[in-house]
Amino acid sequence: MKQRYDYDTGPYENYKHNTDNQKGLLKLDWNINNVHKLTLTGNFLDALKEKPAHPSAIGRRGPDFLTLQFRNSGYQINNKLYSTIAELKSLFGNRYANKLQIGFTAFRDSRDPFSEPFPVLNISKDGTRYIVAGHEPFSINNRLDQNVYQINNNFTIYSGKHTVTLGGSLERFDFNNSFNLTGYGTRVFFPDIPIENFQAFINSGDFDAEVQAAEDAYMNNNLNDSWALAETNLGQFALYAQDEWALSSKLVLTAGLRMDMPLYFNTPDLIQENIDRKGGLLADGGTYDPTIVYSDENGNPITFDHTKLPDQTPLFSPRLGFNYDIFGDRSAQLRGGSGLFTGRFPFVWIGNQVANPDFFFYCITHPDFKFPQVWRSNLGYDQEFWDGWIGSLDVIFTKDFNAMMVRNYGLKLPSGNLQGVDNRPVYISDSDRVLVFGAPTNAYVFTNVSEGYSFNTTLQITKNWEDGSMLQIGYNFMDARDAASIDAEISSDAYDRNPGNISHTNDPELAPSLYGNKHRFVGAGSKRFRYGSFGTTISIFSEFVKGGRYSYTYSGDINGDGSGLNDLIYIPTNGEIDGMQFSGDAAAQSAQRAGLKEYIRKDDYLSTRRGQYAEKYGALSPWYSRWDMRILQDYYLPNNNVVQLSLDILNVGNLLNSDWGIRQFATATGLAQPIAVSVDPNTLVPTYTFDTDQTSTFFNDFGLASRWQMQLGLRYIF
Repeated sequence: MKQRYDYDTGPYENYKHNTDNQKGLLKLDWNINNVHKLTLTGNFLDALKEKPAHPSAIGRRGPDFLTLQFRNSGYQINNKLYSTIAELKSLFGNRYANKLQIGFTAFRDSRDPFSEPFPVLNISKDGTRYIVAGHEPFSINNRLDQNVYQINNNFTIYSGKHTVTLGGSLERFDFNNSFNLTGYGTRVFFPDIPIENFQAFINSGDFDAEVQAAEDAYMNNNLNDSWALAETNLGQFALYAQDEWALSSKLVLTAGLRMDMPLYFNTPDLIQENIDRKGGLLADGGTYDPTIVYSDENGNPITFDHTKLPDQTPLFSPRLGFNYDIFGDRSAQLRGGSGLFTGRFPFVWIGNQVANPDFFFYCITHPDFKFPQVWRSNLGYDQEFWDGWIGSLDVIFTKDFNAMMVRNYGLKLPSGNLQGVDNRPVYISDSDRVLVFGAPTNAYVFTNVSEGYSFNTTLQITKNWEDGSMLQIGYNFMDARDAASIDAEISSDAYDRNPGNISHTNDPELAPSLYGNKHRFVGAGSKRFRYGSFGTTISIFSEFVKGGRYSYTYSGDINGDGSGLNDLIYIPTNGEIDGMQFSGDAAAQSAQRAGLKEYIRKDDYLSTRRGQYAEKYGALSPWYSRWDMRILQDYYLPNNNVVQLSLDILNVGNLLNSDWGIRQFATATGLAQPIAVSVDPNTLVPTYTFDTDQTSTFFNDFGLASRWQMQLGLRYIF
């Protein structure tokens, strides 16, 4: 690449990524009179962080133990934030109070790619992505400007045993997003180039036109200011009421009701502007065609009007809580509550619909989509004992009402079956896929599902001493399950990264959530020493955690559902491996069979599920531990001011011994892909490829989570 195009990939090792930020805060409190108090707060942030290419967008990209990245495939992200908020508190006698808040926040985010304009290049080895080079496709003139306006008001009435709060809030979010995924060509969607063919591909000249087109696109778009730009304006309106009722000196009940409603302002008009900008309807020479018939999760035909956003349906959230001071001295308290809670979702998903009104409907939000809602109930008990020791037990159960899942409405119901030891249902292109211009078309639709819950239990013991010393020990158990653990901005990624139901990808499957740890032990303690004009505080924080969840999926689309990431593997027996078709010559096939057998034998999860499909997020990475330390050295001045020097050491165990504090992962993305696969569309017979260099499931993390870090601080307290 250097010889032919004078393109610099940057090094593949021995380079660093810098992080820098400057921030400030200014606060003014003004006691206007005995009734009104005004607080003005302003802050700013100017930060940058150098990063590798996105680890998992449109396929796994590393860097990890399978995939190498060159430095110039990364980028620098710039974050600038300016925020101001005014808060007016008013107290009218001893019966009424009011708090009014008005705020504005401006976010200005941009990216500076390390690469010059150049197509992305993904290179594979044995069917798995092996090297990432070229320009980072998600950072091509990537700009996101956000303006956030907010106003809320709470009016409180104190009436005997009742404290009543009436309030409302209005939020508006304005987004201007320039995202140019195919700005330097569509190669990001191409199959990876096998490494054995790469040199010949470069020297053949077949790549020359793409390289030149990327340079021309950069010049033309900069000259004409014609980079993509999508404007999206959204908001949320809420009204709420709450009554805190002191039934007695021991028992307090709290009841409330909240109404939330989404707001879309002029967003439908902005979608129409994008449709017109791209030429209008397909029949008129544009790229928009609302007549294409897709297939919902039940196989029923469905069409979409891309300008239609979800209904502005009010969502009501009733809540009830209590606190019971059993003996009236706070030595034993029982507390709890239950209610509906409404949240927001990443508005970039609506932004995807605004920006991409093409005939293939890259993204759309179902007209019946509702903001996420959960029903959450909790019960807690606090007991004081042994002269100041406090024990706490908390149990929380959360049930999803309107959870989120991206479905591919380019799929009909599967009508075929894979041939061989793995006989899962498959989608046959001509009959089970929506075809546009004769090619299968994916339509990524954000929908609601009701599957999902979490059960969370925490046991904690705390002791505080008068000199400021403290000790805290706790244990948390969590069982969280959902239909889709979504961590993506791009609609296709939200679909691809969700391991699919073996029977039908669009059917929700309740499975362990990607997020949260099943077991977590934590401890924190600090000891304070005071001597003369000096004081020293030593604090320790530790955790012992059963690691994160992950799934075993194929590298490749074994069932024809349009994703090469989301197909859970079949875990064959040794006898079945002998009957499977592998790539390469006889010697290569024999080595792959032996390597796969050994890989499965050594894996605690795979070895127990032979002859079955891997479970969605059914596997757990190993336990890990971490210790952090903070040392504060105080010097007390005669005027009671304090000069404080701080030393923070994160992962101090790794400082003492390079083998301590190391985390192990099977994958950095939640999707481990030990086996590559391709399927003959005529016979539906798969061919498997196993990289014999994979001898162990887990690899040591090389990121900051497994490294010690040290920070010095100086503070003057007055």
